[in-house]
Amino acid sequence: MEEVVLVDTKDKETGRMEKLEAHQKGLLHRAFSVLIFNSRGEVLIQKRSKSKYHSGGLWTNTCCSHPRPSEPVHEAAKRRLTEEMGINLQPEFLYKFIYKTELDKKLIEHELDHVFIGTYDGEPVINKDEVEDWMYIDLKTLKADMDINADKYTHWFKIIIDSITPHLKSKVA
Repeated sequence: MEEVVLVDTKDKETGRMEKLEAHQKGLLHRAFSVLIFNSRGEVLIQKRSKSKYHSGGLWTNTCCSHPRPSEPVHEAAKRRLTEEMGINLQPEFLYKFIYKTELDKKLIEHELDHVFIGTYDGEPVINKDEVEDWMYIDLKTLKADMDINADKYTHWFKIIIDSITPHLKSKVA
């Protein structure tokens, strides 16, 4: 059974709950999103496997998940980046935000999302159970495609892309 860490709006732990139950009830829990950029400033995005319990087949950030109970968020980000994309590096914390949205399969995503970034110029070695496809894309092209094809992208990824630019100053080439 995989548990998520329930939190208040200040990111203080308030309990733990089985992951699917937390998404059925729409309870606020801790999560993270990693965005990896190459040296040209392009972001590495992935297409989620169709077999994922929600948002399958949608394009999203390099990797995302939930820290395990008692696992520091930065360690969870590094772990999942390796598990999903085969990239072994420690991403850097950038900012966090809270969002709530209804997903497919009658699930509710209500997360305090920690956003991390890193730089990597290689090709990922994807975990096919998690990731269907990947590509590097520049932010201008990505934003334009999100405007035209919003339903191809995960909700949280659209929020991140809409709000990340001020946080990236001096972080990414």
